[in-house]
Amino acid sequence: MRSVLTSNDMKSDLLDILIDLAHRDACSLPPAVFQIARMSLFDWVVCARAGAGQPVAGLIRKFAMAEGGAEVASLTGGGKGPARLAALVNGTVSHALDFDDTHFAHIGHLSVAIYPAALAAAEETGSSINDVVSAFLVGAEAAILVGMTLGPDHYNRGFHQTATAGAFGACIAASRIYGLGTSQIKAALGLCATRASGLRSQFGTMGKPYNAGIAASNGVETAKLAHLGFTAPADGLSDPLGFIPTHSDRPQAVADAGHLYRFEDVRFKFHACCHGTHAMIEALLQAQGDNRFAPGEVAYCRVFTNPRWMNVCNIARPRSGLEIKFSYPWLAAMALDGRPTGSIAVYDQALTRDLTIADLAGRVEVIADETVGEMQSRCELSLKDGRSIECAFDLDVSLPASELEERLKLKAEQLLGDGSDRLTFLRDKTRDGHASEIGRLLAAPV
Repeated sequence: MRSVLTSNDMKSDLLDILIDLAHRDACSLPPAVFQIARMSLFDWVVCARAGAGQPVAGLIRKFAMAEGGAEVASLTGGGKGPARLAALVNGTVSHALDFDDTHFAHIGHLSVAIYPAALAAAEETGSSINDVVSAFLVGAEAAILVGMTLGPDHYNRGFHQTATAGAFGACIAASRIYGLGTSQIKAALGLCATRASGLRSQFGTMGKPYNAGIAASNGVETAKLAHLGFTAPADGLSDPLGFIPTHSDRPQAVADAGHLYRFEDVRFKFHACCHGTHAMIEALLQAQGDNRFAPGEVAYCRVFTNPRWMNVCNIARPRSGLEIKFSYPWLAAMALDGRPTGSIAVYDQALTRDLTIADLAGRVEVIADETVGEMQSRCELSLKDGRSIECAFDLDVSLPASELEERLKLKAEQLLGDGSDRLTFLRDKTRDGHASEIGRLLAAPV
């Protein structure tokens, strides 16, 4: 357990670490972690392109096009706009399917909050793809550190870390691309402290992907304002009236802050729903494969999960396709019935009225268990023939690099079909190019 910090303990240590991250030489970034960041870029673009046809994507793009402005950065699905608006659109669209990566150390989606900011700034400044990846990686580390410092109290009281901690990561990424100096980065972070926002009450609605867009947009906006000369508090994060003391009653000390690259622990999604449910889905799929039973044979299913997830993804009776993504009972029923949880097409209104799934979901009991970790799930199945099956899964166990790359490739093919071939170069750290290449991929017509 990490120790609790007071504002006096924090002083400016966190601020100094974030500034150091922003200025870190690209050559010093660990190659293995940089490669994971390239895979994250690939996955982010896949999620953005796949989400471009979603209703929220059309609405946010329509909003941006109506507002207009300098056409310097690409919008997913077509068009260009100011960097801030592009970050808003691309962050929102890429999180529309809730199919993007998660970092469990602070429970946040890093790619959808930070890559849109880094790319928008890079397109505006004529930077390279590897500049985008480097900015993303240091921004991701910043977001993780801010999120871990805020601690579980911040998330549990209702804040969405993707939007709050993610905004600071987006700010660091954009500040790096725009070439801000130390005093300017302090000002950008100070401004970000008054801009960062986002609530978990938005889950299951268009407001959740909008949170990601807000984070990216805030990062670009605050970096650009600081670059122009805007002033802000000396330490908007750790000052007694700064973001951390006002948004967490129990901020946490982070061991080896600034010395470890925690991004390498990121986890990618292979089911198009809340990541808190994935360990359960994997456990039930494994049980099905090992024991070969029909869905109708299930008398009941008990799902044991960490208490943290009980008010996040335990909607008992979802009313929409979006809410199904946050429903343990419905998703358990889908896994048991062999429904493709990795298919974006299945999460629709009709599924909320599916009698087979509703019946199976009614046999699922979700139990909070503090002995189960946040990345784990344990399930007990009782079959009508008297058999009992226990299964468990732990997302904390890393996939081998080759298997991870193959699964991401398959995910891209399932979401984009033949169009996924054009994205392959994004995974290759030896292949650089202009950031506008990514922009053109995003902006292709839906």
